[in-house]
Amino acid sequence: MCLGIPGRVVRMLDGYGGQLALVDVAGEHRKVNVGMLPEETFAEGDWVVIHMGFVVEKTDAAGAQAALEGLELMGRGRPESLGGAP
Repeated sequence: MCLGIPGRVVRMLDGYGGQLALVDVAGEHRKVNVGMLPEETFAEGDWVVIHMGFVVEKTDAAGAQAALEGLELMGRGRPESLGGAP
């Protein structure tokens, strides 16, 4: 798994060579490029991991949850017992 933001495909967008999807990311719709994964197909409800506006991984609900947990963990910083900031 890579570091990225999980989202769920709302729909594929017309045009753009079939490379743009509308994805729900934390309740907001974003246009993202799926062109880095030409071997994959995308449909409504698919989970994806996004980095810098590009889908870098197609995943499932468990993978999306793991990506979200990783982001949340990073936001907490280091625990004080490990010398982290207060």
